Amino acid sequence: MEAKKLVILGSVNVDHILNVAHFPHPGETISGNQYQMVFGGKGANQAVAAGRCGANITFLACLGNDDIGQSAKAQLITDKIDTDCIELIDDEATGVALIFVNQQGENVIGIHAGANGRLNREYVERYNSVIKKADALLMQLESPLDSVLKAAQVAKQESVQVILNPAPAQALPDELLSLVDIITPNETETEYLTGVKVIDDESAQRASNILHDKGIETVLITLGSRGVWVSQNNQGTMVPAFKVTAIDTIAAGDTFNGAFITALLEGLPMMKAIKFAHAAAAIAVTRAGAQPSVPWRHEIEAFLSQHD
Repeated sequence: MEAKKLVILGSVNVDHILNVAHFPHPGETISGNQYQMVFGGKGANQAVAAGRCGANITFLACLGNDDIGQSAKAQLITDKIDTDCIELIDDEATGVALIFVNQQGENVIGIHAGANGRLNREYVERYNSVIKKADALLMQLESPLDSVLKAAQVAKQESVQVILNPAPAQALPDELLSLVDIITPNETETEYLTGVKVIDDESAQRASNILHDKGIETVLITLGSRGVWVSQNNQGTMVPAFKVTAIDTIAAGDTFNGAFITALLEGLPMMKAIKFAHAAAAIAVTRAGAQPSVPWRHEIEAFLSQHD
């Protein structure tokens, strides 16, 4: 039987990563101790995570029609991703992210959308049929918001499950939230969407209930090294993360999202799907970079067998 179909709509960036002792203050120039250029972007990171986990995945994205864009597309193919719908844009550069990583593994990021800005409503309309044939649609917020809304509307009409990772943080219209089946914000994004600062179980559930009231059935609030607060039917619980020594948290959330939806589409129960995604993210934070840190399926299964 063919695996259930996942469609991811989202961004592709080239990440320029500089490791620094501390983040620079305004007007300060600091020396980095390591520089690398790797492929990233929230959409691509999540697609790579799903592809390496074995998902049956099609990626909807736009790249610059340049050497970097063509290299990024070729790389995605090696990660077991269907790239037939990716468009190469002649007059746009591939998206760029400038990233500082400090000694604690924390990061600050600035992005330029570039070709990602062409992932517009017209693009979504060209690939309506791909979305309609999917079992699940996963999106983030590095793409134009009206495109995300349009894709969610198309998916909902065909009873395709809609998963939204609402990152980077921004306020969202209730019209979009009402179309979402599963939402996966972190603490910052949760506060943007609900006004609730998540500091404990009680506040996590209060925030979850606000999102339930907007029509979202399942809320997963990702809390970094602490784990995930998952709430369904106004009932929530904490699912602890695995304890590892993090060196770089870039793409940890993206890895979690890609692995989580892959496990759900394979029929794993919610708690087991979260545990599978926790394992994938735990491996990712022990490695540098965005896509280079994303584990393959056999690595996740080996990790789980060691931590049972």
